[in-house]
Amino acid sequence: MKPRGKTSKGQVRIIGGERRGHRLHFVDQRGDLRPSSDRLRETLFNWLQADVPGARVLDLFAGSGALGAEALSRGAQRAVLVERKRERCADLSRQLAPLFGERLLVQCADALKWLPRCAERFDLVFIDPPYDLGLAAPACAALEDLGLLADDALIYVESRRQAEAPAVPESWELIREKDGGDVRARLYRKQTSTS
Repeated sequence: MKPRGKTSKGQVRIIGGERRGHRLHFVDQRGDLRPSSDRLRETLFNWLQADVPGARVLDLFAGSGALGAEALSRGAQRAVLVERKRERCADLSRQLAPLFGERLLVQCADALKWLPRCAERFDLVFIDPPYDLGLAAPACAALEDLGLLADDALIYVESRRQAEAPAVPESWELIREKDGGDVRARLYRKQTSTS
């Protein structure tokens, strides 16, 4: 267990694509940053390998930026990373802008307050908020209600395995699922309306 009051430095590695092997460093002052493991990201991006190139990506609770950076490294057209904490936003911009240039946009904002101001539609969304704050279900509902998802968009939702999976809109079809350790990973596809 990490002593309280200490600052821990961490790093995550981009595991595929043009920036494979590049390490992203982050400082976790409160011990609340929980980047997706290399193994889980490998599984996720194996699921997504045909869908990432050219995708418009939203990493809604960006944290370390690992998911958005991985998508950009693997050919996403553009990624918007939304993170509430200012020091993390500055860190994301400092580390990722030199790697991905204008394909990256970091938004320093509360995700649920930012969504109603967004005018883009996304092909791929990552929803990996702090587990115990109840943010995943309202984020999923807002994406649907505000029309921010492209036809056949993919939505990745990560949650605590021992808890009930967050509710998602009825139009989302569960297409992949994996449990590991404390994590439940689910991938949904927004079904296109035929009416």
